[in-house]
Amino acid sequence: MRICLYGSGSREIDKIYTNAGYELGCLIAQKSHTLVFGGGNNGMMGACARGVQDNNGKLIGIAPEWIKDYEQLCKNCSEFIYVKSMDERKNKFLEESDAFIIAPGGIGTLDEFFEIITLKKLERHNKEIIIFNIDGFYNKMFDMLDDMTQKGFLSNQYDLIKIADTADKIFEYLE
Repeated sequence: MRICLYGSGSREIDKIYTNAGYELGCLIAQKSHTLVFGGGNNGMMGACARGVQDNNGKLIGIAPEWIKDYEQLCKNCSEFIYVKSMDERKNKFLEESDAFIIAPGGIGTLDEFFEIITLKKLERHNKEIIIFNIDGFYNKMFDMLDDMTQKGFLSNQYDLIKIADTADKIFEYLE
């Protein structure tokens, strides 16, 4: 299975997140899956990629070539696909992946998450979307989504996603 990870590329995040990301990467490789990701060498992306690498797994990085001006790219990918834009990158993630994990991240991660869940809602795909809610990172977002549902702006988003607080729980959903 090709598993896409959306998550932070920041060097500033707490070790609780990168440790969980590394553990996720280890499991991806040990279970013979492939990590599809934004190609970043730092943050959640980098930690997960290192877990995959340290367990002889396969990595597919996808990024616009100009992104290297903003973040360090992973040099040890099995394959690296360069695209022209962030939109093309998101389309390639959808094309190359069988499931999506949303790890803690910033604006870019939220953009990717909301696009992939919208596409699922609009029946453009039927792939698993799992939010990796490390240390309750996304609890406030869930509160906002619940409020939007109660006010009639959303239907039940929990029909479209699963929530896991450990890497093991993610694989209970995927396997």
